[in-house]
Amino acid sequence: MDGLLVDSEGLWLEVEERVVARLGGVWTAEHQHALVGGSLDRAAAYMLELTGADVPPAVVGGWMLDAMAERLGAGAPLMPGAKDLLAEVREAGVPAALVSSSYRRLLEPALDAIGREHFAVTVAGDEVARTKPDPEPYRTAVERLGLDGPAGVVVLEDSPNGLASAEAAGCRTVAVPALLPIPAAPGRTVVASLEDVDLAFLGRVAAP
Repeated sequence: MDGLLVDSEGLWLEVEERVVARLGGVWTAEHQHALVGGSLDRAAAYMLELTGADVPPAVVGGWMLDAMAERLGAGAPLMPGAKDLLAEVREAGVPAALVSSSYRRLLEPALDAIGREHFAVTVAGDEVARTKPDPEPYRTAVERLGLDGPAGVVVLEDSPNGLASAEAAGCRTVAVPALLPIPAAPGRTVVASLEDVDLAFLGRVAAP
């Protein structure tokens, strides 16, 4: 979701800067890059380690959720190519799942911006025991889609953590790097933008 479909990384940077300042520290883009595709718990722990602040991790996570929900609720821009690709997949009757490390509280306002009608299944970071890079989120999505397994499933991701999760679950992947460079790998295709992806492209990636 973040950085792939929704251009939210700038919003996250604002939120993270605000929360770390509240903890008495300074946040930079380098720190943000260390957390791309990670969980809220990991982000809170990282911020507390960085600042040395004596604040419960759950409180820090709550600050981030409150601020980000407010920003997403005001509307979030889609990444280039996202709207057309989602429409083409839906019109072709291909079932799609949205799998995010973001909590359900953030997934819901983002779905309003993206269009919840595009997804047969959504999986939030607080709905699995182990989030990305563990394979559980994508295994959960495959199961909820009613599939026998990951054969023929193509996952689009912008972060190394997300790719690790999808690939460990046995899915083919398309990397669309946002903040971090991502190399090609077996079973993985790298593109510059979602504008380079259409249904025919996904079919070729999914082919045995």
